[in-house]
Amino acid sequence: MNGAESLVRTLVASDVDICFANPGTSEMHFVAALDHVPGIRCVLGLAEGVVTGAADGYARIAGKPAATLLHLGPGLANGLSNIHNARKANSPMVNVIGEHATYHLQYDAPLTADIEGLARPLSHWIGYARSAGDVARLGAEAVAAARSNAGQIAALILPADTAWDAAPAGAAARIEPPARPKVDEAAIRAGAAALKRGGANAMLLLGGAALYGRALRLAGRIQAATGCRLSGQGANARIERGPDLPDVGRIPFVVDQAVAYLKPVAELVLLGARNPVAFFAYPGKPSLLAAADCTLTEVAVIEADLEDALERLADALAAPKDFTLPPKPALPAMPSGGVTLDGIAAVVARLLPDNAILADESVTSGRGIFGALAGGVRHDWLQNMGGSIGYSMPVAVGAALAAPDRKVVSLTGDGSAFYTLQALWSMARENLNITAVVFANRRYAILRNELSNVGAANPGPRAIDMLTLDRPNPDWVKLAEGHGVAAERAVDLDGFAAALGRALAERGPRLIELVF
Repeated sequence: MNGAESLVRTLVASDVDICFANPGTSEMHFVAALDHVPGIRCVLGLAEGVVTGAADGYARIAGKPAATLLHLGPGLANGLSNIHNARKANSPMVNVIGEHATYHLQYDAPLTADIEGLARPLSHWIGYARSAGDVARLGAEAVAAARSNAGQIAALILPADTAWDAAPAGAAARIEPPARPKVDEAAIRAGAAALKRGGANAMLLLGGAALYGRALRLAGRIQAATGCRLSGQGANARIERGPDLPDVGRIPFVVDQAVAYLKPVAELVLLGARNPVAFFAYPGKPSLLAAADCTLTEVAVIEADLEDALERLADALAAPKDFTLPPKPALPAMPSGGVTLDGIAAVVARLLPDNAILADESVTSGRGIFGALAGGVRHDWLQNMGGSIGYSMPVAVGAALAAPDRKVVSLTGDGSAFYTLQALWSMARENLNITAVVFANRRYAILRNELSNVGAANPGPRAIDMLTLDRPNPDWVKLAEGHGVAAERAVDLDGFAAALGRALAERGPRLIELVF
């Protein structure tokens, strides 16, 4: 058995069952090992940003890490953007990064790079195999590191000779990560007191695992006991939503709207969330979004046992175990006519199937969809917590592989979609149940707004050219079809509703280009 086979056996023993890959010469023995050792599904991505984004999406739904296979320093560098997003989302990920054979490094071949230096800023754990005998142990440590805390990024650097040299037979034993720490009782008492003081003017700001599963139902108990508002941050890795779940709001992206959203809050209680901060700095506007006279109480950081903290907080408040949810807003009426942002939101809210997963990167065009779906069907909402664009379609790939029985909807602008459009090919090759919606407004619409937001008034033609996607107009129908995905175009809300309805009714990948 060689080192690569020992690594694959260890990954399987550690419950890693999928590898998103874009390999090169240095990784060929690992590629062969994936074929020789059963237990890991291999998914090829045509670009490393697709590979790392798909691993992020898989982790958010499966609740466990995927592996990636990246080719040397440049391959890692190409994937760093979505590793950044995964790190911000606390998604567990094991990045296996090929390296030149140890004896070849001294010659400074063209692809030689400081892989550790590239990996370090975005990795919580880095292992470098010095011999084939190191590989299995490092693989077990990498998975344990990825599964630690709220989810971490692990980087295992695998020189080619450590992959092809003989290694001890078998796999390294699975290493269990440490249990999440329990919150101190004093923090629970402080949180309960703040929520009692604030009542309807208190907000329980939730993050991480507090936004889905049993933890979210515990938050509903707390809301029933105190009358507080429940909210997620501006962006959240995953929010579970539906008619039988407490309604959780979201801090708006636009600073003025965020300030207004938080202005009534006298007591802000943080549980797995951070003190709300603006996405960017703007002249004359605050960086911290809560009101100056708002009292902040941190009950739990995201790495803590959030479900336990919520249960103890509910018990401290004598919160009822049986309670009635506040009424949900009605769905908006199905719209017609020309494209509007409210109309887009209404179409999606009306047509989304039960138990769908949305991978949302529609910062401008889809801004109203979250609110429109407050009274909608059961669904999971995945958001871009790192802000690096090219997120939605790769994350949809991973989510669809983690939950093949669920419809996944990717929502993205045309500017963002260009960064990782190769994800369409992976959707087609794996026949994934994804509907990708590309809002083709032919510009970086959010940046047009940001020109005025940051005070860069009266832009001229050269500035506008930097923010437009025309001359020529991209054709997303042809781009999708060229990657093997059936597609159609809509230019008004009636056409969008018809196209979306058809796509959601069928299994397999589909793309809708909405031009406006």
